[in-house]
Amino acid sequence: MRVSAIVVAAGLGTRLGGTIPKAFVNLGNVSLLFRVLRAIVGAGACDEIVVAVPAGLEGRARTQAEAARVQIPVKIVAGGEARQDSVRLALRLTSAESELVVIHDAARPFATPAMFSACIAAAAASGAAITAIPVTDTLKRVDGRTVTSTLHRDGLWQAQTPQAFRRDLLLKAHEQARRDGVTATDDAYLCERLGISVQVVQGSAVNLKITSPDDLEIGEALASSRLVAD
Repeated sequence: MRVSAIVVAAGLGTRLGGTIPKAFVNLGNVSLLFRVLRAIVGAGACDEIVVAVPAGLEGRARTQAEAARVQIPVKIVAGGEARQDSVRLALRLTSAESELVVIHDAARPFATPAMFSACIAAAAASGAAITAIPVTDTLKRVDGRTVTSTLHRDGLWQAQTPQAFRRDLLLKAHEQARRDGVTATDDAYLCERLGISVQVVQGSAVNLKITSPDDLEIGEALASSRLVAD
């Protein structure tokens, strides 16, 4: 079974407060993008990688792929205005011979090869799968600064990436979302809209998303620990 990987790395990272696009920010001595590419290579399940980056940084992404010693074909594309646009543009570049597509955000630099392998295997069996973890905190619905309700966390999971789908289903989901004017923060929702059943693969709290300076500080601590490897 042929598998294409999409790395969403087009975010500018404005909430980090720096001037470097998020995927190229270093944790330890390597970038977020480098770490993600190494995890995909380590999984050994993908036949190509498509990376969506900010326009003008295609060459820099190519350099990162070379530094990560990626031996499978790597395609670079300028991302769109929103994450969903970047995925759609990258999806167009995936090989028509690929049966599955696995999508991962460069902002999650600590995903492991095992997470990619498990998500791909689940999608191969069911058609669609996401990495996720159960919600453990109490969730409050807030209006302004006032709590309006408390949500029961039973059955609630926090979605992560990687997420994997049959390529034909994902293409159909993105095409339908574009026609309907629907925007989503993850690709699984676009598939759910079509009635596609999405399976859940156990993720990890270590697979955090780097969004704020606090996240970056935690990431630096993880990068310097023995919990993760470059």
